[in-house]
Amino acid sequence: MMRLGSKIVAIALGVGLSASSVVAEQTTQRKLVAPVRGEAAVEITAPDTKVGGTEVITKIRVKNVANGPIAGFRVSEDWFKGNDALSGDAYRHPRPLQVGEVIEVTLTVPRSRVAGARNRYQFSHANGDIKPTTVKTLELPKTEPTKKPPM
Repeated sequence: MMRLGSKIVAIALGVGLSASSVVAEQTTQRKLVAPVRGEAAVEITAPDTKVGGTEVITKIRVKNVANGPIAGFRVSEDWFKGNDALSGDAYRHPRPLQVGEVIEVTLTVPRSRVAGARNRYQFSHANGDIKPTTVKTLELPKTEPTKKPPM
């Protein structure tokens, strides 16, 4: 009888210790931060539009200067020929754009479709509009090349 009680206490103690390590691991994970609601501010570089082969490629660098992350960040490029709207391209960032984070947005459209047309960019996010401010340059974060493990 005494052995059975000791085993039950040992199992309960082991389960309690493993549960406390799981709780400690969960508290060290990232904290959730509420995203910006309403108008958010970003800095952008002037759009760099180049004609390459059969496509018109536009690159814009964007930096979040709002006071919180921007959820559902979206850039759409609309093309117009006269008063007629032509289809363009859109980009949606796959995760919240963190404060101070710099990304490069690439938009492409077929060259034949937009010959002689003008374009316009619209910035938005899941909880409102975005007010872009144009700056001269924005530096992308440098990524370290992956090192191959020794053989």
